[in-house]
Amino acid sequence: MDFSDLRFSTDRLEIRRFVPGDFAAFHAYHSQPEVYRYLYAEPLDGVEAAEKFQRACAPRLRTDGDAAVFAVERREDGAVIGEVVLKLESAIARQVEVGYIFNPAFAAKGYATEAMRAILEFAFSGLNFHRAFARLDAANAGSVGVVERLGMRREAHLIQNDQFNGVWGDEFIYALLRDEWMARQGGV
Repeated sequence: MDFSDLRFSTDRLEIRRFVPGDFAAFHAYHSQPEVYRYLYAEPLDGVEAAEKFQRACAPRLRTDGDAAVFAVERREDGAVIGEVVLKLESAIARQVEVGYIFNPAFAAKGYATEAMRAILEFAFSGLNFHRAFARLDAANAGSVGVVERLGMRREAHLIQNDQFNGVWGDEFIYALLRDEWMARQGGV
């Protein structure tokens, strides 16, 4: 699918493809330790951020493992405040992983929930995925709240399944089926 003209709106946000002028905002949140606290990785330096940004500017969902990363822009002022992602887990099973990263300066305002609601709608209604799931650090209470507000169900609690800087971490898997989403939205 071609995402070059992708753009959709929510009450407060525009979700669209990244463009070169978005790099400063992208790098601003990808360089913060607070953002990477639950991602089992170090914040990105300038070179790493540029490489990741280049991939984000070319979203694709053709083969398993492909990712489509989209900018989340605040409509009131055009500020890029974060990103949402769709990662093709299985084309055959029509399964996609969903995720997001936001600049902490814009936290606790409901933007993540609003953007994720829009990306789930796009995944199910626009792209016809059968199942969407999110993987998150079990200690990340903010993200747990986001996926639970969206009606995703916890399907797994993986105990000490990953390690970062010598510390083991647990992971939750939340998921939702297209039929469940459509029923909640009043569709079939």
